[in-house]
Amino acid sequence: MESPIYTQIENLKVTVFQAYLFWENTDKNLQNLSLRLSMGVREKTDLIILPEMFNTGFSMQSELLAEEMGGKTMQWMQQMATKYECVVTGSLIIKENGKYYNRMIWMLANGEHQHYDKRHLFSMGDEDKHYTAGNDKLIVELKGWKIRLAVCYDLRFPVWLRNKDAEYDILLLVASWPDKRSSHWKALIPARAIENQSYVIGVNRVGHDGNQVYHGGHSMCIDPYGNTVYYKPEDEDMYTITITYEEIVKIRRQFPFLKDADDFQIN
Repeated sequence: MESPIYTQIENLKVTVFQAYLFWENTDKNLQNLSLRLSMGVREKTDLIILPEMFNTGFSMQSELLAEEMGGKTMQWMQQMATKYECVVTGSLIIKENGKYYNRMIWMLANGEHQHYDKRHLFSMGDEDKHYTAGNDKLIVELKGWKIRLAVCYDLRFPVWLRNKDAEYDILLLVASWPDKRSSHWKALIPARAIENQSYVIGVNRVGHDGNQVYHGGHSMCIDPYGNTVYYKPEDEDMYTITITYEEIVKIRRQFPFLKDADDFQIN
């Protein structure tokens, strides 16, 4: 007999926005993103996902580009969430208590929000010299779905993302992942989906940044079996996918290996 909780969880409509970003230009990015959303959101959606540092590009100019939590980008996110009656998420540079964070915002239509500070800072790009790492994971809820938030380099650390006790249904990752390492991205996202028996949605940017690093997109949604629901290389793209909870229920019943996972602690 079907458990009542599964029948209550509706399908989730997710809009992936694989965006081109203007380097270190918040006003131009917000203007362009607003325009693209007005042209691209063709149906009711539950969630709009933007890339990592969607308002500036992946910049180390934290002192120059940081905003406070009530700044223009947060206000813009609330406006978009209200306009499209959905959640809007993505990361930006936030200054708080004298420190700078690569902070992923989960913005609701009513203005309420939660945030996740990127745990693994990309030391090869000196991110650790300009930002403070977060220590806390965040799992949010949307229409009954439990969603774990993560940012870019976090993808390489499976212990941090381990779905202990099946605590989440979707791993949601926003990124500025260089094209020259796209083979890693394309391998790790399906691996995280299979090992955690969850959907994984990875949203990357496209185009060159100010350091002439090229980003080729490759945004994707992978289901708990490792199958591709959505995949888009190269060009800017906005696409709404529908994911079903039934797939999670089926695989966790057929292969209940999460209960056999090792216990661990993260220090």
